[in-house]
Amino acid sequence: MHIAFFNRSFHPDATATGQLLTDLCEDLLRQHRCRVSVVCGPSDACRGFFFDRETYRGIEIFRAKGTRFPKRIFLGRLSNYLTYFLSSCFAGLRLDRPDLVVALTDPPIIGLAGYLTSRRFRAPLVMSYRDIFPEAGRLLENFRNPLVDWALESVNRFLVRKAGRVVALGETMRRRLIEGKGALPGKTVVIPDWADCSEITPGPKQNSFSRSEGLSEKFVVMHSGNIGLSQGLETALEAASSLQELQDLELVFVGDGVKLPDLQKKARALALRNVRFLPYQPKERLKESFASADLFIISLKKGLAGYIVPSKLYGILAAGRPYVAAVEEASEVAAITKEHQCGLLAEPGNAEDLAEKIRDLYRNPALTRRLGENARKAAMGFDRRRGVGAYYKLFSQLVKP
Repeated sequence: MHIAFFNRSFHPDATATGQLLTDLCEDLLRQHRCRVSVVCGPSDACRGFFFDRETYRGIEIFRAKGTRFPKRIFLGRLSNYLTYFLSSCFAGLRLDRPDLVVALTDPPIIGLAGYLTSRRFRAPLVMSYRDIFPEAGRLLENFRNPLVDWALESVNRFLVRKAGRVVALGETMRRRLIEGKGALPGKTVVIPDWADCSEITPGPKQNSFSRSEGLSEKFVVMHSGNIGLSQGLETALEAASSLQELQDLELVFVGDGVKLPDLQKKARALALRNVRFLPYQPKERLKESFASADLFIISLKKGLAGYIVPSKLYGILAAGRPYVAAVEEASEVAAITKEHQCGLLAEPGNAEDLAEKIRDLYRNPALTRRLGENARKAAMGFDRRRGVGAYYKLFSQLVKP
């Protein structure tokens, strides 16, 4: 079975979507003996005019070119999307005939390139939604434009009609696609994101990472991963400000993203001595990085439940660490938290509530330990092998022998 994927983010991109897609492609090839092609974004070494071709671990890669303006500026983001989209359409027509085409949602219009390729080769199309636009963009900074909203709404309604299957990351997202975009219930399935539970496992707080960063004797509240527009992490800084009486507590941001400079500026303005920013950690250090945390924070702005699903949750579960999730009741994170009793919920945007939930876990080591144990148990339902197997089963149903 030859499967062609369309998504801008792919290896070596450190974003969660790129890493998850890389996991999926590697395992489809290695464990299920599929042929895999990916039309993705460029690397720094790209030399071709429209796209470059290369191979990574047996995966055929077409790196489509596009502008690379700063994402913080709306026109720059729009230019990046459109130029990458046009190059992807061109690259898709140069594929060997795939049996199945799968489009993700980075950028939100990339499904159209997948659709054109599926029509060209008369192959089924699967739309795998990571976020739902225009709703995921309306609450984000510098992404408000009625014409763009109308175009994205029209694109999504078109794609869910044309796709042989639509994949959502959770039940709330599935409901958004059915009720809001017209996806057919019988063709819309849930396959959550995952973590590799054999690579990320519970580990001791005393490790080389915690010692080298001076975290081994601290009570560490960690945010790990992309620092983006959807999370409202300013609230976490405000919570840190009210937690300064806890001398051994430190809020640590590990990662990068478009909001990092703003958060660093705000932390300086508030004179926060209990906040630190560390760079992305390579995959091989994730286990020790996660083990350095006593608890994690997960946040999502109000109004985004079901339109975006924070994938960082699954690594936290695998690491066996508790968390405080500042998310709406309707979100997938809240549903998992309640079902598995692996974290505490706080009101999004409410710094005092977030701070109080962090204090609850700081003062109650037994509760912190119990939530962490529950988190690891929950993680086994979101293991990498299980998620990839669900995708393979879905793809096999669509491809006639």
